[in-house]
Amino acid sequence: MNPLKVVETSPGKYSLLLNAGTTQVERLIEDLGHEPHGYFWEGVAQLLISTEAPGLEGRLKFDPESSMFCAYGEDLPALEELGTRMAAVASSPERMRQIVAHAEATGFVFDD
Repeated sequence: MNPLKVVETSPGKYSLLLNAGTTQVERLIEDLGHEPHGYFWEGVAQLLISTEAPGLEGRLKFDPESSMFCAYGEDLPALEELGTRMAAVASSPERMRQIVAHAEATGFVFDD
């Protein structure tokens, strides 16, 4: 799941975290006209959920910042699944291009 990680913030409550600037696709994100911060990564998460993992809808919440993406909740399997899907995007320029192209084709606007 690298560069994402899941931490237990209190008993039974978890956060999925990604520090901005730690992925293999930071430069590509900028080249595609976006800012690779936490809000952008929330958009990636929302697109992944809506297009590839609709079963995750409503099972977690988001609280990104400029320096960090954060999803949280009590559903550890949901956070782990999202983390695995996001790690695939964070480590693959081809997947990142696909996500951004899909967003453009469907009118999805990243919050960046």
